[in-house]
Amino acid sequence: MKYRMIPFRYFSAAMNMAIDETLMEGIRAGGAPVIRFYGWEPSAVSIGYFQGLEYEVNREACRRGGVDVVRRITGGGAVFHDRDGEITYSILGPLSEFPADVIESYRLICGHLIDAFAMLGIEAAFQPINDVTVDEKKISGNAQARKRGVFLQHGTILYRVSVETMFTLLTVSEEKVSDKLIRSVKKRVTSLTDVKPVAFEELAAALERAFSQGREVELGDYTEEELTRARQLAAEKYSTEAWIAMR
Repeated sequence: MKYRMIPFRYFSAAMNMAIDETLMEGIRAGGAPVIRFYGWEPSAVSIGYFQGLEYEVNREACRRGGVDVVRRITGGGAVFHDRDGEITYSILGPLSEFPADVIESYRLICGHLIDAFAMLGIEAAFQPINDVTVDEKKISGNAQARKRGVFLQHGTILYRVSVETMFTLLTVSEEKVSDKLIRSVKKRVTSLTDVKPVAFEELAAALERAFSQGREVELGDYTEEELTRARQLAAEKYSTEAWIAMR
């Protein structure tokens, strides 16, 4: 099955979530599977579908910092998406294209991330259920949704990370935001620039090559119809308080 691969491009948080849903609709209607790479402009915090907003996000700090907040359709925890600090990917297709076993499907797709790191001279490993690590530190987190016959996995690849900024945007008590806690997180999380000096564009190119291996891929772009539908979903769903604060 031929995949459409869409190169890196920036969108708002609401648009990024809306595009994923739009592409799922297209696949459900018989469209080709899609691999896309994207960033977040402005920076954003995304929370998992089942999370309570007020327990996870310091919305006042986000407003002061011009940081978007959005709820994902996938599970998992709150994530800070730094505009200049990560590349995010989504891979979408019919359920039949992916292993039914959840861990095996994560292992398969995270294998592309591991291959991309190998192209950059970095040894990475899959850490079940859904992480990729370098030197036993998390460098990529991933999440899935399986809805009405369509599979979605998206995940972040950390290019650089600011633990201090992350803690100002998430709901963490001042007592917990200590030097000790920050040091503890830094022992468990890393980024590409912590490991090796690699240009952002090199990472993007390696990811495109890695996701192309073992499948038929054609470079493409979003259609005007897809972007129009995504803008509608962004306005009517993903940027609304009813969606963001639903729990």
